Amino acid sequence: MSVIRKILFLGIVVVASADVWGQAASSPFTNFGIGDTYGSSLIHNQGAGTGVAQPQFWYINNQNPALLVFNSLTSFEAGMVYEQRKIRNNELSEKTTGGNMSYLVTAFPIKTNKWTTSIGLMPYTNVDYSFGYDTTFTHDNDRKARITESANGGLTQLYWSNGVRINKEMSVGLRASYIFGPIENLTTDVLEGTSTVVTHEQKTTVSDFNFGVGYSFSRDSLWGKNYRFSAGVVYNLATSLGGKMRERFYGVSLAGDTSDIYPLSSVRGSIKIPSSLTVGVALSRGLKWSLATEFTYQDWSDFESVNADDEGLGKSWRAALGGEITPDPVALGSYLKRITYRGGVSLEQYPFLPGGNALKDYGVSVGMSLPAGRSNLNLACKVGRRGDRAKNDLEENYVKIYFGITFNDTWFIKRKFD
Repeated sequence: MSVIRKILFLGIVVVASADVWGQAASSPFTNFGIGDTYGSSLIHNQGAGTGVAQPQFWYINNQNPALLVFNSLTSFEAGMVYEQRKIRNNELSEKTTGGNMSYLVTAFPIKTNKWTTSIGLMPYTNVDYSFGYDTTFTHDNDRKARITESANGGLTQLYWSNGVRINKEMSVGLRASYIFGPIENLTTDVLEGTSTVVTHEQKTTVSDFNFGVGYSFSRDSLWGKNYRFSAGVVYNLATSLGGKMRERFYGVSLAGDTSDIYPLSSVRGSIKIPSSLTVGVALSRGLKWSLATEFTYQDWSDFESVNADDEGLGKSWRAALGGEITPDPVALGSYLKRITYRGGVSLEQYPFLPGGNALKDYGVSVGMSLPAGRSNLNLACKVGRRGDRAKNDLEENYVKIYFGITFNDTWFIKRKFD
């Protein structure tokens, strides 16, 4: 594919992303905190569920900035996700579907094998839920009311990462992110015997910076053969994101007339994001196969928000084991042998506390990359269950399907001629 065609393709993806960004399947669990966090996995990471320790040569090393030094070509990646969720309690069940743009990322070497830089745009959190319930106001002659709570929005991150090699075996990285976006919460109250719907509207807008650092150790030629041992660490610093919340109470009559019950008010504050630590190790043999495991920990107990209703979270962690295999990366006579196949399992605890108990997630993922010259079509699928009806009141079964493209070329690389 020519350079012009690649630029046109990426332009189309950017324009399309304006319409589909953030349209993920709704989930009542996004009611907690600032919603579901996305992490920094690209689709080749989703297939195995790992990516902090094992360096990749044909795909952007997005999860650990220290691994960017292994990207010696100019790379562009774009990804999308489609998901389906089935949410159940002891009485009812509901299905939701949705899809959204996962990311747009590019990376290119400043000095090959010494310093690589990367710029990306991807979701940071997602909030999308709507549920209703009936209640009785005992202080108002036991009048009944129908309450509906809903929210939508989420935060987006625009980031710049750099990886620098210290010596043959070690490298370090730095990631600076600009996090921005709105989250809007609506609560409507329809009181029995009245013709007015009372609405409580809260809109929180965030705009600030966040930073993370990475470290990589990688030693090859182990045991006299082409084996490589790798270890990686990523530490995201705690930060307070500046935010502003606008709040309004108003009533809407059956005729559509709107009247303010309480005037519009606004308050400035911050959203305190806790630090997180991820460690991982991997063993690989050339480009043929790799096996990796990693663990992430983040304590949200001290989480604070400009909207106090978002507070009250716990500790979160994630453990994953995954691998990939390419039967014969240079097989000219068999395309199937040049395909990279991936698989992994994960166990995760979210910081949300529905029903007063920790929320667990059990997932299994598979994926593959279909080579096309120096580029790839990337596919992945994750199936899992989040929550337990006995402990969390709700249970969510989900399927996520990922699709993406990786372009590799030699743009921006200075050539030397004898």
